[in-house]
Amino acid sequence: MISAALHRALTAPGDPRLRPLPDRVVALLETLHAPPRLAAHLRAVHDVAAQLTDALVDRFPQLSVDRAAVLFGAATHDIGKVRHPDELSGPGSAHEAAGYDLLLEHGVAAPLARFARTHASWHQDGVGVDDLLVSVADKVWKGKRVTDLEGLLVDHLADVTGRERWSVFLDLDDLLDRIAADADRRLAFQATHPVRDPHRAADR
Repeated sequence: MISAALHRALTAPGDPRLRPLPDRVVALLETLHAPPRLAAHLRAVHDVAAQLTDALVDRFPQLSVDRAAVLFGAATHDIGKVRHPDELSGPGSAHEAAGYDLLLEHGVAAPLARFARTHASWHQDGVGVDDLLVSVADKVWKGKRVTDLEGLLVDHLADVTGRERWSVFLDLDDLLDRIAADADRRLAFQATHPVRDPHRAADR
């Protein structure tokens, strides 16, 4: 049985309204008794990843994206913070490798588990457009813009469309500005959910 705090983080509508996480991810977070704030964060990034992916596919029909993989990656990218909860409220990267291992331990295939490792390492070899979309979503959900990361996405979009880089940049910049406009409300939603589950703390 999951706590009321985790249930609320997984089901509260949010403002703006957030999509529910994939059922498989919900089941995993419940099994792991994930911190409520982690669940809230994953919902925010997952929702932004869906907005970003759908808008880009609409604007750039030549773009080939594995939408299901991107959304799963966004929904699980920080799951390693179950093992490193201090990184929910402070800096740290230990959750990246931990998240990858945790997903593998729970039967997630490596191609889907990889986002736990790649979401903060967009310059490493083998990072593709799906990884970039998860990384961008993990920044812009809170209104953060990262020039070099977005530049890699612009380069990819320019390559697949044959359009001038400046033209692609303007389209992407406009889209990210519109998504970022709701950042304060997403941050407020995340902040209403505790880093430490009060129910589980009381049990210890």
